[in-house]
Amino acid sequence: MDAPTTTSGENGIAGGGGWFTPRKAPPTPPPDGDQETAEGRRPAVVRPVGRPNREGAARPGSDAPVARHAPAAPTEQPAEPLAPAPPSPPSPRPAVAYEASHPAVAATEPQRVPTQRSAPPVVEEASPDALVIRGTMAEIASVADKVTSYFYALLFVRHPELRPMFPPAMDAQRDRLLKALLTAAEHIDNKPVLVDYLQNLGRGHRKYGTRAEHYPAVGECLIGALSKYASAIWNPETEAAWVRAYTTISQVMIDAAAADELRAPAWWHAEVVTHDLRTPDVAVVTVRPDQPYPFLAGQYTSVETPWWPRVWRHYSFASAPRSDGLLTFHVKAVPAGWVSNALVHRARPGDVIRLGPPAGSMTVDHTTDNGLLCLGGGTGIAPIKALVEDVAEHGRRRQVEVFYGARTDHDLYDIDTMLRLQQSHPWLSVRAIIDQLAHLQLPDAIREYGPWNEYDAYVSGPPGMIRSGVHALRDIGIPSDRIRHDSVEELVVVGN
Repeated sequence: MDAPTTTSGENGIAGGGGWFTPRKAPPTPPPDGDQETAEGRRPAVVRPVGRPNREGAARPGSDAPVARHAPAAPTEQPAEPLAPAPPSPPSPRPAVAYEASHPAVAATEPQRVPTQRSAPPVVEEASPDALVIRGTMAEIASVADKVTSYFYALLFVRHPELRPMFPPAMDAQRDRLLKALLTAAEHIDNKPVLVDYLQNLGRGHRKYGTRAEHYPAVGECLIGALSKYASAIWNPETEAAWVRAYTTISQVMIDAAAADELRAPAWWHAEVVTHDLRTPDVAVVTVRPDQPYPFLAGQYTSVETPWWPRVWRHYSFASAPRSDGLLTFHVKAVPAGWVSNALVHRARPGDVIRLGPPAGSMTVDHTTDNGLLCLGGGTGIAPIKALVEDVAEHGRRRQVEVFYGARTDHDLYDIDTMLRLQQSHPWLSVRAIIDQLAHLQLPDAIREYGPWNEYDAYVSGPPGMIRSGVHALRDIGIPSDRIRHDSVEELVVVGN
């Protein structure tokens, strides 16, 4: 279940310090209650479907992949590669290349949700349930704020035991839970994207203490809010479509959490070992987890600080896995950013934070010889750096082209590191694209170079940059299944 928080978190999810005590199998749902909506009728009770029986009997939603503990690349296991043939280097075209050293600043703190590979446009005819759900979404579009307020009013009045699980201050991001549910339901037919997204959420919600029996409560209130504000089109068929969609959504999350519980802790404690304040509002923070923390280069995690319990934010790992087990994050303090400001301005060596499980599939496919075309904007350069290190550690000469975007030269806070990597690896090319000097946005700059036919693309940065970057990459002919980025909300919208 996606609990709201003040900015990002699991798609803005909060929790920690209380969502639930995980169980290995969902409990038997409670019997129907006698609660009624404001209109005087009780909506259908939404329950998770049952888990598979010992004989392997099918259950609704059983096509969802089994959740894994140690995150893996979204591709097959690497096979022994043939000798790679490096792609031809891109032809030089005019651009602003940064060749000097500058201690500089990153762009805004990333707003991320579980990572995905970019999905191709949906061409299949929408299912009847999807059409009904989209019709409901169109009906409530103009009153979304009222739907959100009514949803939380129902949830906290009918289920007051859930209120402590949410952050005390919900103003800024109170719509995150409902938004995640509605987005998932609207794209119920887009299974390749949706299943991985929901599995990441289900695994991530273990750190909040979420239990399987919480999902029916949320579903009941979701139906109650929708039936009130979409009353002009609401009927038994509409309600049945939403019940089916929510049942599928919740079961994928419940299954992922149950499987992950057998393999991983709900969270990790991590001690801050170094705190490098690069600029007044950018810090590079390195931590030591209290137990092994498996992840892949290009992934991210959620972070909770001791100063703001139950408020989590996502940060990408800024390096490939290290032999010493340390983890590094790039953090930009943003206005009203509770976690980012705490990490930049308050955290010091010796402080202990909490980490959620790793997530995301913006990882390198080591079964192919394709080059890597990487677009990193602001602190989005952190996972790009990790990808470069990952390629280097595998010892293969794959051409890697990095475009590092910034508004000014002072915003290139990690350019020195990237240039040192370029000096060490002849297959790596780093270009800084500075808006004020080039009069060119980062996604547009890639059109000045190329061709990119033999490259897989990676995009990391603020949501708007991801959106425009994906469009630009498609425009120059890179297939959608070879574009990876770190924002599922952007992915779902662009993919359709």
